Amino acid sequence: MAIGMPRASAQVEFKRGLEQVKFIPKGQWITGVSVSFSQSDQKDYQFLIVENLSGDTYTFKVSPMLMYAFKNDMAIGGKFAYTRTRTRLDNADVKMSSDDSYSIDNLYAISQNYSAMAAYRNYFSLGNNRRFGFFNEMQLQVGGGESKICNGSGDDLTGTFERSWNINVGLAPGMIMFLNNYSAIEVNVGVLGFNYTSTKATTDRVYVAHRDGKSANFRINLFSITFGVAFYL
Repeated sequence: MAIGMPRASAQVEFKRGLEQVKFIPKGQWITGVSVSFSQSDQKDYQFLIVENLSGDTYTFKVSPMLMYAFKNDMAIGGKFAYTRTRTRLDNADVKMSSDDSYSIDNLYAISQNYSAMAAYRNYFSLGNNRRFGFFNEMQLQVGGGESKICNGSGDDLTGTFERSWNINVGLAPGMIMFLNNYSAIEVNVGVLGFNYTSTKATTDRVYVAHRDGKSANFRINLFSITFGVAFYL
């Protein structure tokens, strides 16, 4: 009696059921701008070891964007950013203990920074929905800026002027929601990145110092969340 070989079972094609549609068509221009402004005023404020804190600060940032979809769901372009920050501290007492304390007064700092960024985006639709989607943005940014810090008054006045430049490579995923066929709201957050900064500081026009800094980020940075409005033309 012959024994036959076991018959091979037929392979069944497996599909995960994930659907993706064309979200951003080829040839579309993408332009937009994100603007942020924050201001804070303190009067005799107390926080941990800081007492009698009085002063104010503000930060303003504007960042226009222009990109072009050279292929379906793929776009390349650039961004420009300008940031201005001012801080004025009238008085603050730092108390480490009952016998160890010191005061800071008449501190004034102002800075402005410019940056240009090259960016590449890859879009993903949320199923077969053309209103909600995700994108992954790779960034290469080069920038510079200057700042001025003054402390004291009268004969005790001292000041430092700084010039700096930096380069940053990052990855910023985000989400997009179309309000209509041409406008959308975007939100993205920095996840991965490497930053290098070089600074030259001159104090009282006499003392010169150089400072270099490197940092790497491989986690979600909630302080880098950016909201913006984009137009798809």
